Amino acid sequence: MNWLMVIIGAIIGAPLRYITDRAVQARHDTVFPWGTFSANIAACAGLGFLTAAATATTVPPSLQHLIGPGLCATLSTYSTFSFEILRLAETSSKFFATANAIVSVTAGLGTAYLCTALAQALLM
Repeated sequence: MNWLMVIIGAIIGAPLRYITDRAVQARHDTVFPWGTFSANIAACAGLGFLTAAATATTVPPSLQHLIGPGLCATLSTYSTFSFEILRLAETSSKFFATANAIVSVTAGLGTAYLCTALAQALLM
């Protein structure tokens, strides 16, 4: 049953990533990949909150699989993140490539930490 929950989460997460990327990127006139950045940060927030919630309370395994490896894993995208860094570096946008790498990793870890702390504060 858990594999089915992962599939259902993925069916939701993958299109949500695409829609988020297109919607956010359409609002910015820059080479910085704000759409991918936003999707990855949202996934970090979801995983951080889920991790703390599963630790603090009883979250059913099926819900953990739906949200974690299903929704959040397909909402985030390391392959697109890597591709965009390489594309920026190859097109003489080395500043944006470096900024994307540093800001994305720092913001992702920070967001996961803050959402973990938020879930612990709300649920404990």
